[in-house]
Formats: sequence, structure tokens, C-alpha cells
Amino acid sequence: MASAPPFQRQADPLITLSPFADPHGVDPALQDFLHRASSLLCGWLGSSSKGTPLPGLSAMPAIEPERVGLSPDRLLADLQMVMEGAYNPSHPGALAHLDPPPLVAGLAAELICAGLNNNLLAEELSPSLSRLERGLCGWLAGQIGMPAGAGGVAASGGTLSNLMALVVARQRAGLATNGDGVVLCSDDAHLSLLKALTVMGLPPQALIRLPVDFEGSMEPMALEETLQALAHQGRPVIAVVATAGTTVRGAVDPLGPIADLCQRFGHWLHVDGAIGAVFALADHPLSALEGLDRADSITVNPQKLLGIPKTSSLLLLADPSVLKASFATGLPYMEPSWGFGHGGEEGLQGTRPAEILKLWLGLRHLGQAGIESLLGGALARRRRLQELLSVDERLVLRSGSLHLLAFAPAGLDAPASDAWSRRMRERLLAEGLLLSRPLYQGRHHLKAVLGNPHTRSQHLEHLAALVAEQHP
Repeated sequence: MASAPPFQRQADPLITLSPFADPHGVDPALQDFLHRASSLLCGWLGSSSKGTPLPGLSAMPAIEPERVGLSPDRLLADLQMVMEGAYNPSHPGALAHLDPPPLVAGLAAELICAGLNNNLLAEELSPSLSRLERGLCGWLAGQIGMPAGAGGVAASGGTLSNLMALVVARQRAGLATNGDGVVLCSDDAHLSLLKALTVMGLPPQALIRLPVDFEGSMEPMALEETLQALAHQGRPVIAVVATAGTTVRGAVDPLGPIADLCQRFGHWLHVDGAIGAVFALADHPLSALEGLDRADSITVNPQKLLGIPKTSSLLLLADPSVLKASFATGLPYMEPSWGFGHGGEEGLQGTRPAEILKLWLGLRHLGQAGIESLLGGALARRRRLQELLSVDERLVLRSGSLHLLAFAPAGLDAPASDAWSRRMRERLLAEGLLLSRPLYQGRHHLKAVLGNPHTRSQHLEHLAALVAEQHP
């Protein structure tokens, strides 16, 4: 991106907008500024179908603050420049990532969240929002089928939710000061688990990856054999992590059999359901999610499919009291909690914004029928694209139970697959269709994430036709 030259400073610019809202009455200048800013956003969203999901070369405003604060006109002009260089998830051809268009109720909640500027560190700093978070986490855990009393905490992304889950599991296993503990997961598990072990002071070898089957799911037999070997060696296990929705193909590990093994061996079961756990909210949950309710902890990321503006991740636990047991340090500078405890004692984060507001308002706006429509629509689009591509026997398709689909030509070696995927991605992007290019099992694939509700059958048909034209 190019950088715009700094604006020439003026000696006495006219500033009509105060840096802070007037606490004594409605501020007309603030109302006008927010109205104009929302008009910019609405214009950007309303032109989403033009061009491509990725911007071309764009100018950037100056980075540094000037000696005197900018006027509203200058602030909005700078905002416009940044917006023009942004990725556009609302484009119908935005099929590359787990980043759907934002819910309109989420936009409003984001504004209110910023205006309230409450802090979920402590109840006194967020009276209604602390109760809202606790109640909504409990409701979602109940919808998934977790036992009575289950609940959790919101977090800034699934990586943090997974980290907190493993810290809790390590504490519960009595391994807080033991550097020999291991975590078991599948070969296709998310890289955030490796980050978590790094933060926990464990070596990379502490993450034991198990093979996946033809469908991309963990093999229970391999898990059983490994658990038996670890028990024989006297090697402590921190947790078994099952994945409900792998990053490349959306595969779901066999949760029921894994839960059986964890129960038999007495190990903590964490499910990384950042991608797939929301499907448990459907009227008729996917059969692949059977056993999800038996997990000790679950990561859920509504931001990845339901359109909740970032960030929206939750760590749900069958026994949420373990959060305080693992993270409470006392808050001597705050008044005692008058309810169920301070949020800063129930997770790794201290200061936290009221992100739960976006999830709560978004779900209320969608209703159960809207949630069902988003979930069902994503699966229907994946099935449709899979149907269109499967007629070409030259392609190898990789999918699972969810709304992701990866593919590559059969018989290509790694360099040829790399070249094909680069060429194909460029061709698709020229037509307004953006797919990602993950490296999977030694070869580059193209991957479509079918969670965009603006994507229609004609877009998928056009995509399939372009792929058919571009074989090596």
C-alpha cells in the first residue's frame, strides 16, 4: 500500500468536535459526527459487491498525530482512506476465510460497547454486562447439552480460549509445576495448541499429534494405544484435545469414542469447537457433534459463522468454578464482588471490553430461525459446490461435516500443485471470487469457506466452471 503525504498543518484549525462526549446534555456535534461516520460505513457495506474482496493498491493516511487535533472532516477523510484498503468480507465472492459479513445488530452493539467503555475486570466496572456474560455463557452451554451449572467466560479469540482450557486442565491434573505433561490432538488440530504449550513453558514435543483417517478425523484406536503407552511409561497427560471443525476441511473428530477413552483413562477432554461447535445450536444438531456435551471444556467462536463482529469467542466448561480456582489472584484494589465474582478472576484476561454485548444482541436479532438459516445455508452451499466439483474426476476433494471444502488436481507433485493453486487463485480473484491456498498434507490446495450468506448458486456455478477451465 502507498502512504499518503502528511497533511500540511494549519496554525489554528477549527475544531468543532470535543474529544469527549458532553456529560451534561446531548452533544449535537457528536451526533453529527457519528451519523456521518455511520454513513461512510453504510456506503462501504452497500458497495461490497463491486470489485473484489481484496482491495487494489490504496493510499494510507499519515500515521502520526499532528500538533493540533484534526477536524471532523479530516478524521472522516482519513477513515475513508483506511476503509478503501480493507478486506471486504461482505463481498459475495469472499470465500477464503472464516470471516463472514458482520450482523447489523453487531454493528450497533459494537458502537454501544465502545460508548459504555465498561470493563469486565470487575462487577463494579460492568454491573449489567457481567451478569449478561455469565447468563449467556450458561445458556449457550445448556443449548450444547452440557450439564446443569455449566458456564464460562468470553475471550478475545479462540487461541486464548484454547490456552485457558489447557491451563485449567493442567491445574486440575495437579501438573502446574510438572514439565513432563503432554497434550494429545490430531494431526489436523489448530496451531493455537502449540502456542498454548509455548506460553505454558512446555516444549513442542509435549504436543503429541495423532494420525487422521481418510475423512480427516482423529483415529480413536491410535488415541487408545497412545494413552496406554503413556500410562505404561508413567507420562502425565494434561488433556486430550478433540477438534470439531479442522481448519482446512472442516472435519470433526469422533467425539463420543474420544469421550469414552477420556473417561476410562481419567483425562480432561477439551473440544476445540471454534469452527464447528455453533452447529450444536441448530434445531437438529449434526450427528458428527454427538458427544460434544460430554467435554470438560469447549471453545466456541460465534464470530466464524454467525457474523458476530470480532472478537467473539467463548470458553465453556462443565464446571465453571475451575476458572476461578485456576486464575483467581485477588483484586485488592477493587470492592468485593456482590454477585458471583469478578470477571478478572475467571480467566486469563484482566481488562476486557463488553464483547458479550455483540453476541447477545446478535443472537436476539437472529432468533432461533435466523441461526438455523445461517447454519443450514452454509452446509447447503458446501454441498452444492461439492456436487459441482465432484463431476470432475481430475480433482481430489477434501471436506468433512461442516461448511469447508478444499480441493486440488489429482496426481500433481508439490511444486506443480503450488503453481496450479497460485494460477487458479489469481484467475478466480479476477472474477471476484477469493479462495485461500492452504498447504495440506504436503500440497497446496484451494479452499472455500461457504459461510457467506451473500454467496448464491450462480457464484458457485461460476467458480466451478472457472476451475474446470484451468486444469494443468
